Amino acid sequence: MSLADENADENPYLREPPTDFEPLEELTEEDAREQIELLREAIREHDRRYYVENDPVIADRTYDALFARLQDLEEAFDLAHPDSPTRRVGGDPIEAFETVEHVAPMLSIEGSGEADDVREFDERVRREVGEVEYVCEPKFDGVSMEFVYEDGSLERAVTRGDGHEGDDVTPNARTIGSVPGRLHGDHPDFLAVRGEVYMPKDAFQAHNRERVERGEDPFANPRNATAGTIRQLDPAVVADRPLEVFFFDVLEASDLEDSHRGELERFPAWGLRVNERVEVVDGVDEAIDYRDRLLEERDDLDYEIDGVVIKVDDRSARKELGRTARHDRWAFAYKFPARSEVTRIADVAVQVGRTGRVTPVALLEPVDVGGVTVSRASLHNPEEIAAKNVDVGDTVRVKRAGDVIPYVEEVIEKGSEGHYELPESCPVCDSQIERDGPMAFCTGGLACDAQRRRSIEYYAGDDGLDLEGLGEKSVRQLVDAGLVETVADLYGLEREELVELEGWGETSATNLLAEIEDSREPPLADFLSALGIPQVGPATARELAAEFGTVEAVRETALEEPERLEAVDDVGETVARTIHDFFASEANAAVVDDVLECVSPRETDRAGGDELEGLTFVFTGSLSGMTRAEAQETVEAHGGSATGSVSGNTDYLVVGENPGTRKREDAAEYDVETLEEDEFRALLEREGVAVGVD
Repeated sequence: MSLADENADENPYLREPPTDFEPLEELTEEDAREQIELLREAIREHDRRYYVENDPVIADRTYDALFARLQDLEEAFDLAHPDSPTRRVGGDPIEAFETVEHVAPMLSIEGSGEADDVREFDERVRREVGEVEYVCEPKFDGVSMEFVYEDGSLERAVTRGDGHEGDDVTPNARTIGSVPGRLHGDHPDFLAVRGEVYMPKDAFQAHNRERVERGEDPFANPRNATAGTIRQLDPAVVADRPLEVFFFDVLEASDLEDSHRGELERFPAWGLRVNERVEVVDGVDEAIDYRDRLLEERDDLDYEIDGVVIKVDDRSARKELGRTARHDRWAFAYKFPARSEVTRIADVAVQVGRTGRVTPVALLEPVDVGGVTVSRASLHNPEEIAAKNVDVGDTVRVKRAGDVIPYVEEVIEKGSEGHYELPESCPVCDSQIERDGPMAFCTGGLACDAQRRRSIEYYAGDDGLDLEGLGEKSVRQLVDAGLVETVADLYGLEREELVELEGWGETSATNLLAEIEDSREPPLADFLSALGIPQVGPATARELAAEFGTVEAVRETALEEPERLEAVDDVGETVARTIHDFFASEANAAVVDDVLECVSPRETDRAGGDELEGLTFVFTGSLSGMTRAEAQETVEAHGGSATGSVSGNTDYLVVGENPGTRKREDAAEYDVETLEEDEFRALLEREGVAVGVD
């Protein structure tokens, strides 16, 4: 009989909870304490019924009401507790993880994909300890962790680390619904168990879909998603992601069973979730059969496994077999072959690019392609989907173009989940999606979050104003933290805000702010390119700058006489129409106006001469006698090229103060000559170029 049956009379929240509660202001603190304890007890039991028994006794809406009531009570009467189920919603951000030693070593498992190696393991075991029974269980492809309970309360949760010590991630573990904050029933006074935290496959695909539609890169596989989540410094982020856990071993306990199966049988009564595929077998042949059966069922499971684990059941035999420095000698992993090239399309999401282009992306069941785990593949455009007859649920062959970009080569077997249709509205901003030949575009412009974030990345990138320290990851951090919504917000960043972000310090914050400050008077060509106008890259931007001289002139011409744009090299009818459409968008116009409140683009003087013709320069760091923009303008005014990234065509890398590492590493790789600022000035003087700024 469960707690819900035994205590239904004493605890009104176990069977048929009330749907209305008395107002908080009518409760005394003693009343609140009593209600809180009853709610915690009931919610823990409902969690056990849901996660462990798969047999809930109340509706989700009722559970949510109980949970919300508990939160309200704890907040109103300041009665929060680390063991409370409400800790699952996350707590205060963590400054850093503490490294702690495990109660017992968490060693790796010796393994192989060959049946002969499994038989050798069995022969050694029987030779050393005689006949044994084995417990077989799935080998989960997640994150292994130690969970320590003292007096039934979760004391700490620690990542495996090096097997002897790991990171204390207890605040994050408390947010996982299937991790009990307190044990149930007649539990040991002390218990250290090993569990595998994972992200269910369905939830993984849904989470990846959300990431793709937000313009973020999806996780490669559920294991990477789990590992990246469990080590987040903000427990609220962990609480928002769909993690689960299976418990599968006792590391240490004040009350040990004689057998592994005996331990697992007691886990559910304590609230510890056990995998339903665990089996006890008589010998190695049955263990091999178990693995083969699980291999056939692998794709039907809602969690990733990469093999099975075969464990000696008897604890005394385990002790006799012992361990090596790296692994326990009483367990063996019989691995599955890697999935290769052929996989199933689990879902199709759409990714919105900087220009609004909508690209369908196949979300795949992770597959090995040339030694790389692939979880997504481009479907390019709606016409390609139709041509290849690709649908959700299809089994497909995946290739990597140039060994880099994954794409769906062909459909091997049709699924039964229906025909895929491109959505009519953008999943990010809900603006209409319009077709333009084979392509599709979101019409939201810079009002679309995805386009806006990518516009910030482009503005700061090599083809924009080349703001080192503002890559894709940094921009995402700033956007997610609410510090930046548009390009103009970059110019309002403050050092105190930056240093609070994970991975930032005083130096990186200072360097970035200096880069941003130096970009307030960019060359007009660089600014036009940085705006990210579709089909207007650095070369076209230079021609526009030379022809029109100011941003206002370019914009006015585009809006009132767009046909005049066609007189510019590299600008034909299509590009002219694109430039007109960009400036005609109200959302784009608002962003451009906001940026122009912060920057003053300078016209590039093309009449300087050709002294530097044929030479290509790249700049990194801050220059003391001139801004980097002025240095680039000087180079271009005298016939040279100033680009944002080092390549085999680069002649010189000019290094200022606090330079970035990437460009210097690239210069070393391509054997590009490096100049300090004084050496750059000397080169200009030798070529007869007046520096202009002292």
